[in-house]
Amino acid sequence: MQESSNFQQFENLDEEQLPVAKHKLHDWTHFAGLYAAEHVAATEFVIGATFVALGAKTMDIILGLLIGNILAVLSWRFITSPIAVDTRLSLYTYLNKIAGDSMTKLYNWANVIIFSVISAAMITVSSTAVRFAFNVPAQLNWYPTNAWFILIVLAVGIVVVSIALYGFNAVSEFSGICAPWLFVMFTSGAMVLLPALSLDVLDKTLPAGWTDFMTIGDQSIWTGINSDGDTGIGLVEVIGFGWAANTITHFGLIDMALLRFAKKKNYGYATSTGMMFGHYVAWIAAGVMGAGAAVILGKSIIELDPGDVAYYALGWSGFVIVIVAGWTTAITNLYRAGLAAQAIFSNHSRKKTTIIVGIVTVGIACFPFVFSQILPLLTYAGLLVVPVGAIVFTEHQIFPRIGFTRYWSSYRKLTFSMPAVASWALGLVFGFGLNALDVISFYYLFIPTWFFTIAVYTLLASKYGAKQDYPEEEKEEKVRMETIELFQERKAKEEPVISKDVSLFSKMLKFVAISALVTTLVLACNVMFGSATESNYIENRELFYTYAFISTIVYFVLAYWALKRGKSKMVTSQ
Repeated sequence: MQESSNFQQFENLDEEQLPVAKHKLHDWTHFAGLYAAEHVAATEFVIGATFVALGAKTMDIILGLLIGNILAVLSWRFITSPIAVDTRLSLYTYLNKIAGDSMTKLYNWANVIIFSVISAAMITVSSTAVRFAFNVPAQLNWYPTNAWFILIVLAVGIVVVSIALYGFNAVSEFSGICAPWLFVMFTSGAMVLLPALSLDVLDKTLPAGWTDFMTIGDQSIWTGINSDGDTGIGLVEVIGFGWAANTITHFGLIDMALLRFAKKKNYGYATSTGMMFGHYVAWIAAGVMGAGAAVILGKSIIELDPGDVAYYALGWSGFVIVIVAGWTTAITNLYRAGLAAQAIFSNHSRKKTTIIVGIVTVGIACFPFVFSQILPLLTYAGLLVVPVGAIVFTEHQIFPRIGFTRYWSSYRKLTFSMPAVASWALGLVFGFGLNALDVISFYYLFIPTWFFTIAVYTLLASKYGAKQDYPEEEKEEKVRMETIELFQERKAKEEPVISKDVSLFSKMLKFVAISALVTTLVLACNVMFGSATESNYIENRELFYTYAFISTIVYFVLAYWALKRGKSKMVTSQ
């Protein structure tokens, strides 16, 4: 009876406000698929063109992106993952424990706006493929100029909101299906259009080796000259770009929302699927595809939108890749925005807040400016949240090591933490001040800002009570966590358990689905390596367009069928 009474306090709480239960933790494969799908995204088409416009050199791209993305993976593993696995909380919920309700709501509002706009931009990107298919004119103004484009955005947005509503599992499952196909298609697209570049630069369909490839890159893609005709960015900037592209999620700790489901801290390394395939292979492949499409159309790469590039690289499959790549990123970010909104309106469920945020997001997506300004948004958003990530890192990792008390603000029952708010504000002044003074490259501003905020928060917190001991409060917190664990164990016994589907038919479905992906790669290899002349190349390219699209349909139908069969194999635990 006493146990039921203790559990009652958790019955009415949304599960997003509690640590993730042990029975809901996921294996590394979930995160490998999730990050691969999220970061092999529609933005890769844009970023591929951006490196061209910024005037990077071929070797700087190849080496710089490798180093930058390795640094990003290490940031997730050693900064985000340990805190997420220790607490099993999203940043939004955890921040409330250390900074009070007032700052948390302010911060969560900022995140609702940031992630809604990012999600809206991805919906807009997906819509560029659909508008291309239906011959709707390109939307070049900041506002929509065609009613059909608005209807397309609404249709694409409904899919995004619908999947995000079902939470982490739905996002993970959708991403898991899309990730292998996205990687295959980006790789294939580069292989299909490389001969077009080779014909243009070398007057032959196939580069003879590494030297020829570098010549194509230097002369036709990453020339070292920016869009203004000046010398472009160098190796250091490319490394910084690769590392800083996701500061909002690793140094800013936003991905605690995803990695709290990880069984082990080492699953932070699973982000490498997104970084190495998405932000390395896909960025390079997107540059090749963009340059190849530009050669075929006789335009500059920076004049093309994702729909143009994808169509000339992949045919009808190109429409699918832009739509799916936009969806995977939009869904994940809308899920994050819904979590942030739910943390603000804690009396409402995450589904309800996600619906409301989703409606606003789809409305924003109707305005093409969000897509054209996505890169500045990502960079400034990262700088905006890095100080908050530094505050949480300090509280969780540094305070116990220097004799300070973790959660001291919560123990003092403060609804407003002056040290946290002041540290955030000073961190922003410091970071944006360095930017205004142009002291260091913009891409590296997050590093001094992070260390500066750690020092400021440690100093201020020491003066407001972090140095004191709170033995009674710490004992109450320990008892509360133990009670939550018992409550979740009881809940686990009441939930259905999904048994593993090992049927021969399901294995056959998966085998044929994977075979469809292999077929696509074989067709792409045929275009690249089997085209002795320009006429052979055009013939093989058309063959790829046709059968790669058929393979795409086969893959998605069978992969989804296998997934549904697996989910239907359910037994109730006793």
